[in-house]
Amino acid sequence: MVDYAFHLIFTDPTPAVLEHELPSLFNNGYTSVKVYMTYDLLKLSDHEILKVLQVARREGAIVMVHAENYEVIGWLTQRLLEAGHVEPRYHAVAHAGVAEAEASHRAINLAQLADVPVLLVHVSEPEAIDAIRTAQDHGLRVYGETCPQYLFLTAEDLDRSGMDGALYCCSPPPRDEQAQSAVWQGLQNKTFQVFSSDHAPYRLDETGKLAAGPNAPFHKIGAGVPGLELRLPLLFSEGVNQKRLDLHEFVALTATNAAKLYGLYPRKGSISVGADADIGIWAPDLEVTAQSASLHDNAGYCPYEGRRITGWPTTVVRRGEVVISNGKLLATRGSGQFLRCASPELAQPTGRLWTRLIHRRILAPTFWISID
Repeated sequence: MVDYAFHLIFTDPTPAVLEHELPSLFNNGYTSVKVYMTYDLLKLSDHEILKVLQVARREGAIVMVHAENYEVIGWLTQRLLEAGHVEPRYHAVAHAGVAEAEASHRAINLAQLADVPVLLVHVSEPEAIDAIRTAQDHGLRVYGETCPQYLFLTAEDLDRSGMDGALYCCSPPPRDEQAQSAVWQGLQNKTFQVFSSDHAPYRLDETGKLAAGPNAPFHKIGAGVPGLELRLPLLFSEGVNQKRLDLHEFVALTATNAAKLYGLYPRKGSISVGADADIGIWAPDLEVTAQSASLHDNAGYCPYEGRRITGWPTTVVRRGEVVISNGKLLATRGSGQFLRCASPELAQPTGRLWTRLIHRRILAPTFWISID
């Protein structure tokens, strides 16, 4: 019912994939690829990430990075388990801020080396935010994304009674109120270009978060929270209505910038002649209480249960057609269209790929060589 595109999650940088499959997908409208620096089944080494960056640079694709240090998380997890700390709250301890901070610095350095723009996704850690901002201040094409859970949840939510804390386990985890403030500041000063959901819901049962058992240790709990349906209302309520953001910034963070980063602008993310006429009409003073019973994601819970939200979309227009009116779905199943993404302008390299060589012992001048 909605128009859609896909990100490619990249886990197997074999020569066949790098030289044939990936370029073919890029040429067919799949122009964003996501790499992971952690997770047993997903992580790539720095060398492998550089290979992906090299192909993305050549093909004009945007690379998204999940930045957490795999070895740090593994070491902390082992220490916690050996000490008998298995409750959900220890997920936030194992995925410490230092793991995100270090990996974010490293991802930025790899991107700088390869001269490839990157988007660091679901950022929660203040030091990681600072790293993105510093890179931007130095003229690097480094972009940032954050999500609702880093504004409206904290690590204390993982410390709820019994296994209820498992409902709030996600990676990176929510942190503390100081981190929340840093995320708000990053939205306000444009360190973050995108406000996304990282929607990854699991039910609190044997099919979801507790697939490893009713008292699964923290490292076996499904990591992810629902966020798609309340992403915009939460940001509108606490951003626009609380004067943290203006309407133009809200639209940029939730629509325009994403369209530009993913090669969909100006067809999407714009109200202009020739665009698709995708429009949300809001009742800015309408008060709604967040509750699982009113959501449509089948997760069985709402991380923001009971929160009062001021401002709610009442009408949604897709390609000029009203598809939601006063909360009633009017679109027909299958009416959404696949979006063929172009090579994003924001994903273009700065021009040349250089390695800087400095002979420190004799204080020789700086040399530059091209490794294109």
